[in-house]
Amino acid sequence: MTASTKLPVATLVLVAVLLGVAPGKVIHAQTTQPTAEQMRMLNQLPPAQREQALSALRQAQLQAEAAAAQSSITEPLTQPQQQQQLSVEDLQRLAATKLLATGGSRVVINLVEKPSLTARERAAIAADPVLAQLQGSHFYQLDENAVLSLPGLVEIPLMGLDDGAITRRLGAVPALQAFSVSAVLLNEQPTGVEALKLFGYDLFQNNEVGFDPPMAGPVPPDYILGPGDSVRVQLFGNINGVYEFEIDRDGTLTLPELGPVTVSGLTFSEFRADLRSRVEKTLIGTQVSVTMGQLRTVRVFVLGDAARPGSYVVSSLATISSALYQSGGLSEIGSMRNVALKRQGSTVATLDLYDLLLKGDTSADRRLQSGDVIFVPPIGKTVGVSGAVRRPAIYEVKEKSTVADVIRLAGGLNPDAFAEAARVERIDPAKGRVVLSVDAAGAVANSTLVMNGDTLVVPKVLPEINDAVVLSGQVQRPGTYEWRQGMRLTDLVPSALDLAPGSDPNYVLIRRESKIDRTVEVLSADLGAALRNPGSAANVPLQGRDSVFVFSLEYGRQRVIAPILNELRLQSQFDSPFGEVTIGGQVRAPGQYPLEAGMRITDLIRAGGSLREGAYATTAELTRYAVIDGEYRAKEIVEIDLDAILRGDPAADLELASHDDLSISLVPDWNKNWSVTVDGEVKFPGNYQILQGETLSELIERAGGLTENAFPQGAIFLRESLRQREREQMDLLAARMEAELTAMSLETLDTTGRESLQTGQSLLAQLRGADPVGRLVIDIQQITSRNDSGTALIQDIELRDGDRLLVPVASQEVTVIGEAQQPTSHLYQPGLSRDDYIALSGGLTRRADKKLIYVVRASGAVIASNQSKWFGRGGSVEIQPGDTIVAPLETDRIRPISFWTQVTQILYQGAIAVAAVKTFNN
Repeated sequence: MTASTKLPVATLVLVAVLLGVAPGKVIHAQTTQPTAEQMRMLNQLPPAQREQALSALRQAQLQAEAAAAQSSITEPLTQPQQQQQLSVEDLQRLAATKLLATGGSRVVINLVEKPSLTARERAAIAADPVLAQLQGSHFYQLDENAVLSLPGLVEIPLMGLDDGAITRRLGAVPALQAFSVSAVLLNEQPTGVEALKLFGYDLFQNNEVGFDPPMAGPVPPDYILGPGDSVRVQLFGNINGVYEFEIDRDGTLTLPELGPVTVSGLTFSEFRADLRSRVEKTLIGTQVSVTMGQLRTVRVFVLGDAARPGSYVVSSLATISSALYQSGGLSEIGSMRNVALKRQGSTVATLDLYDLLLKGDTSADRRLQSGDVIFVPPIGKTVGVSGAVRRPAIYEVKEKSTVADVIRLAGGLNPDAFAEAARVERIDPAKGRVVLSVDAAGAVANSTLVMNGDTLVVPKVLPEINDAVVLSGQVQRPGTYEWRQGMRLTDLVPSALDLAPGSDPNYVLIRRESKIDRTVEVLSADLGAALRNPGSAANVPLQGRDSVFVFSLEYGRQRVIAPILNELRLQSQFDSPFGEVTIGGQVRAPGQYPLEAGMRITDLIRAGGSLREGAYATTAELTRYAVIDGEYRAKEIVEIDLDAILRGDPAADLELASHDDLSISLVPDWNKNWSVTVDGEVKFPGNYQILQGETLSELIERAGGLTENAFPQGAIFLRESLRQREREQMDLLAARMEAELTAMSLETLDTTGRESLQTGQSLLAQLRGADPVGRLVIDIQQITSRNDSGTALIQDIELRDGDRLLVPVASQEVTVIGEAQQPTSHLYQPGLSRDDYIALSGGLTRRADKKLIYVVRASGAVIASNQSKWFGRGGSVEIQPGDTIVAPLETDRIRPISFWTQVTQILYQGAIAVAAVKTFNN
């Protein structure tokens, strides 16, 4: 049904009766839910009319919902609401988006015990076998009347309900009051036999294809004239003129100079010949040309099992098929093969629509006359055809039709049809459902009669190819190839040019399937050895149905191996256990592999893609498992002489057993390629490879020592492990601080408390955004200095991979940060104290803690002082170039967090370190 199709008047009236409203009135939302009595009326209708009524009911419901939603937003509540009726096109578009229950619908129902149930109620449900079985999620299919049958409960009609309505309907069932109910209708498309539809019935539902007779063009010679037809007559010669006359009710045509002529019942060709004869005899020297003008219409009746039986006005050129199309076609129980044309009480023609659809034969599609009756009898014997046929459907067959006749109706067999395995599913009155085997392509198909309700199923041939081998993987031409007797591996892969780049020819896996019982076995081959010596045992013979896979050296192999191992695992039994071996460590493709007969260590290494460059090729370790006396499983560690195996010693190449695990170790210190970076004021800055145990002083010596401009007191030493540790400590402090701030925010705070909260939140944001650098405080001068005996003055630093040494140029400034009026840097002046530099920065703010002012040396060392004689010459700490004076926040004035001082110190010192490192990164 397209957007331009109008709903039948009879259907709209039927829906109006069901809903209890007058036809043409606005349908409100509360009227779209039919009562039980109305549902009973709906279920009593024939299937075709019930489906039409249900579709219209669905449209009415959507119209009501749309109108209700529209009215809520178009006008204020104080004004009268006008419900806008949607067009049929809108209704049909909306109906397609809403899934409603019909006959055969599938629904998933989930029943979950309500949380409010008592222990006694839960025990009662568990003791009830019916309710216990219904719990959880279950799939149900409604019967042809959309009735749900729950095991052990009453039948529940659900016709026309959506998901929400079904959920509410089931929730009202007394036996289900203890459950929370949810229902979901499934929009599943049927397949196979269930998907079969009656052949040809959808032809009349396709509005793009019509059977209307042509309204223009020549009239056929056998057209029978009748009252209402218009005839155009042109005279030329002695008399010239053009006249158009209409045949009157008496069937006569009054022509000038000729008088009345009886034409009703004559064919157009007979009338034209008669008129020419009259003109030649009466009007000498005049010729006549006769054509048809406006054609009459006739009223016919379409009755029986038509989709919309009734009286129809059609063109006088209309045929049986065009009248059927105008009436909507046939109902689901109407016959397509025995449509009768009745005229004056007698059957004058019978139309087999199959001849029209399948053969293009229109000889029986008779032209209609006024008063004709097209009668559609009930459908006759039907047979379904499913499977490998060209046109699967349900066909109406004639008496004494055979399987071959049905196959012809279905368009014949597909090329992939397995005709010998065809079967007829039949309902036998005495035996019930039975199945008959029949060769759909053999002589028996011509002699096997079909019965009403039969279903012919023609299976497809199996997708497997028996006499073929499959080549896949890292090859140039993967695919299926013909298997020949005596075929070997090199016949399938003739040369190395047939392999794709990056392939591993040393381990080719062959999956072999038995033709007898389809059991799977696996064997491997060395394709490289077979190509080098085709006459050797490495060139294994192939069998039909073999699958040969060539692996890549780059990608893993388990995506291919795992499914095969699973097949072997499933077919294993107690007396024939599943065999697998494992290789790990320094091989290209570690993992599990099938255990082959006679498989040895070298075979497993070949399966693993051979050894890696860093493999320890002297010894390996094999873990072997054994079941002792059927009571327990023991483990044994076997040392493998890998060096002897690689030299070709057969005695060292042990034969493997099921579940063996071979581990190939890495050469000691293979990956210890440590390097450090030296930057800044050294003679040879750059990256240096170091030995394990090498020290910082040795590194400085290798870098040529410090330059004349070096500032050793400000050297920065960075280590990744320290940076990670700082990050963990900062995250821990941030989490603790966030917890205390959250607790503080829940309290009623005064002005000071709110100020503390704001300050704490600001510090928390800074702490989370701080970037640790991992600085280790060092004194290069002390590390590189030696006493008279050549011994270092202090302990040297042992280097680690990734360490960085940054040596800045000489510093001339002193920096003041924190709670100073103007935090900034000052030119170093000998003799100035800590407090002097603070004074140069404008002094301290009111929030500064004068007792906890400290100095951070250029090396990162912290010098604290317990005195601060402000505005005097106090401050016992000697200030040096590159120092940073930190004036921290005073925590006594505001409500502090327990570790406030620790957080501020981390932020200040972290900022100093980051600033120092950035001078080298920029």
